[in-house]
Amino acid sequence: MAQAIRSREPVTGSAVAPKKRRKLFLLDLYGTAVGKKYAMALSGIALMGFVFAHMVGNLKMFLGPLDFNHYAEFLRELLVPIMPRTVVLWLMRIGLIGAVLLHIHAAYSLTVLNRHARSVKYQSARDYQVANFASRTMRWTGIIVALFLVWHLADLTWGWANPDYIRGDAYGNVWRSLERVPVAILYIVANIALGIHLFHGAWSLFQSMGWSNPRFNSWRRGFATAFATIIVVVNVSFPIAVQAGIVGK
Repeated sequence: MAQAIRSREPVTGSAVAPKKRRKLFLLDLYGTAVGKKYAMALSGIALMGFVFAHMVGNLKMFLGPLDFNHYAEFLRELLVPIMPRTVVLWLMRIGLIGAVLLHIHAAYSLTVLNRHARSVKYQSARDYQVANFASRTMRWTGIIVALFLVWHLADLTWGWANPDYIRGDAYGNVWRSLERVPVAILYIVANIALGIHLFHGAWSLFQSMGWSNPRFNSWRRGFATAFATIIVVVNVSFPIAVQAGIVGK
């Protein structure tokens, strides 16, 4: 009997679980709530940088068609002749679209995760008022901004939504678009929504990145308020200036 027992082979096969293929570190991290918060914060920082740079460039509208069109041509000629004309501009646009899609996907999937998690939110009691208001508005202002971005591209980049669009005449296209009262109102409303989204995004990104501290809450609020206010005031000034006749043909 002992000899029979010793001669038996060890049991293998289905008893051993197959090894799972490991995901890439970034994909594995993105699958967690912490990773999604980082993705939202980093993509948000990139988008904030773009919005600010875009606003500064558009200020040339007040200098007249020559300066504004020269600025538009400068963007098309980035890194020429190292790269073909408009290639860098399109790479920037693709990067921007990628950041927007990542931001939206991270926000949506994080919302789904939070609904299945415990009801206690990650923010502290000090942040309750600001974060609670953000949770009720960020989704809708984000949707408004995303829809406006599509309209903005169709209006001033592709020309589909602008019947008077002339390729290469950046200044004229902006002026002819904002001359229409409904379009001017749309731009004002969309930029107010953008300002609300930026304020709460700038406030919460510090928390998402783990940089939150009660001692710096007043600084965080000041930065978020100043950044959002500057963006809204400057961007809204363009349709108002066109409607008031300050910026003309």
